[in-house]
Amino acid sequence: MMNDERTTRLSRWLNVLGPLAALVGVYVLFAIVAPPSFRSVGNLETIARQTAIVGIAALGMTIVIVAGGIDLSVGSIVAFSTVVIAWLLEHGGAPPVIAALGGIAAGAACGLINGLLITRLRVGAFIVTLGMLLVVRGAAKGLAREQKIDAPITWLNDLLAMLPPGKRWMLAPPGVWLLVVLAFAVAALLHYTRFGRHAFAVGSNERTAVLCGVAVNRVKVLVYTISAAFAGLAGLMQYSRLTVGDPTVAAGLELNVIAAVVIGGGSLSGGEGSVLGTVAGAFVMTIIGSGCKQMGLPNWVQEIVTGGVIVLAVALDRLRHK
Repeated sequence: MMNDERTTRLSRWLNVLGPLAALVGVYVLFAIVAPPSFRSVGNLETIARQTAIVGIAALGMTIVIVAGGIDLSVGSIVAFSTVVIAWLLEHGGAPPVIAALGGIAAGAACGLINGLLITRLRVGAFIVTLGMLLVVRGAAKGLAREQKIDAPITWLNDLLAMLPPGKRWMLAPPGVWLLVVLAFAVAALLHYTRFGRHAFAVGSNERTAVLCGVAVNRVKVLVYTISAAFAGLAGLMQYSRLTVGDPTVAAGLELNVIAAVVIGGGSLSGGEGSVLGTVAGAFVMTIIGSGCKQMGLPNWVQEIVTGGVIVLAVALDRLRHK
């Protein structure tokens, strides 16, 4: 019994400290091999801004993976959200707040559809969200008429823009601080609410959860709706960074998002996930991309490195369970 308890404690500490160690290790590696510009304050701010997009979407994905699911439509939802926001500003004449809420609501609606299809039709989450990846991307292109939508300049553009000299006291743009606030909120949701306990129960053993009286279908629908709402919020951050609605943006983002969760200790088998680890994993993915660019490596090398990290993360997840 004592050995089992020690093993469990060690496993928990590794799940917490492992992602942080990976983050420090990756940053130190690129700080040594990359040009001095990689260590500059400006580049650190750029890394934080880029991580806000991946990190916010990864927080929603953490909830999905904890519940034993997967969502491949995240990147398309991010693109769709940017298009909806820009369209509401340009053609709908909506105030910035309404446009932002519209983009988030559009994302949440996509997640609701995912959840209903998975629970009502009894179709696997991989197949449903793979189909939605194409459906939502097509809807984004149709709404934008296969071109970017230029929208009027509003305060939404400042959410993830580089800080002007007069606002350096903030240390990071509002979108980065939003990531921090949302991380605390998701951690509280998963660990201190009935919904969070039910999500872990469904991901650990769905049949047992049913026997314990958990409304599994309701939990799944909520899980996918919340995750897609976070993807819509990430789309708002993406719109702020690009200042346009782009139906082609965030292609492949779902891979970085899933990798961030797995690097952070989330298990693709369900029942495990760490908000702190997810944020650390998001920073790892962004630092790798930034470091490769600073070293002048071509895009195909960056893709190989990113793919290798994803495979390694999944392999480590399997080894951890063995």
